Amino acid sequence: MSKADVQFVRMCRDILDHGTTTEGEKVRPRWEDGTPAHTIKNFGVTARYDLREEFPALTLRRTALKSAMDEILWIYQRKSNNIHDLNSHIWDEWADETGSIGKAYGYQVGQKSTYPEGEFDQMDRVLYDLKHTPFSRRIMTNLYTFADLHEMNLYPCAYNVIYNVTHRAGDEKLTLNMVLMQRSQDILAANNWNVCQYAILLMMVAQSVGMVAGELLHVIADAHIYDRHVPVIEELIERPQFPAPTVRLNPEVTDFYAFTTDDLVVENYQHGPQVKNIPIAI
Repeated sequence: MSKADVQFVRMCRDILDHGTTTEGEKVRPRWEDGTPAHTIKNFGVTARYDLREEFPALTLRRTALKSAMDEILWIYQRKSNNIHDLNSHIWDEWADETGSIGKAYGYQVGQKSTYPEGEFDQMDRVLYDLKHTPFSRRIMTNLYTFADLHEMNLYPCAYNVIYNVTHRAGDEKLTLNMVLMQRSQDILAANNWNVCQYAILLMMVAQSVGMVAGELLHVIADAHIYDRHVPVIEELIERPQFPAPTVRLNPEVTDFYAFTTDDLVVENYQHGPQVKNIPIAI
């Protein structure tokens, strides 16, 4: 069985059994019919995935890995905040008439600053530092810029990525690890989607700088299940579990900016039926 399945089931069961509810409280999200979207939630949920052991894709249902990769490329490679540069419709609800989601996500990654070594945006600085000072404890990206929040159509959920390099005795290559900080997460709609996205990002960055992708530590401040998602989650976590798929990148690509979704190879992905028509709170 996939280790991602085991962690997902444990997390969901803990939220359902021991979480607190926002029922009766004032909440921002609404369902399409205007009803307040309440949640059951846990505070401070963490999960750890070791990419050297297996790729953390759920098998309870299929995660669309190439679409997940496309969104991560949209943010960190294309550095875009316009849905016309994205090959899916997941951001349509938050885009204006021009396709912009405001000064969010890719816009923040692409903001440049001048350093003694030259001018860098956030992603370029990560790649530079990993190549030149890999054991620095300052290698990160941050999308939560207070001064720009009022111009974002949605505040960033997964907002901070911290890169950390380790080297175990006997290993030929350095190991690149990642901490993903997330202020809020809709567990049914987004949990494994985000996990797989940032696992792929970790793999791409590691390959670009000649390292091995190691651990992904996922920290969620507010891990929640929406009220209308509870029956779906309860059915999902009772499904059969399968071994994790094999997921790898085209080894010929060593430039972060050259990766495309065609370079993601997914093999032996056995999974349960897809969950369709998930209501999304806006």
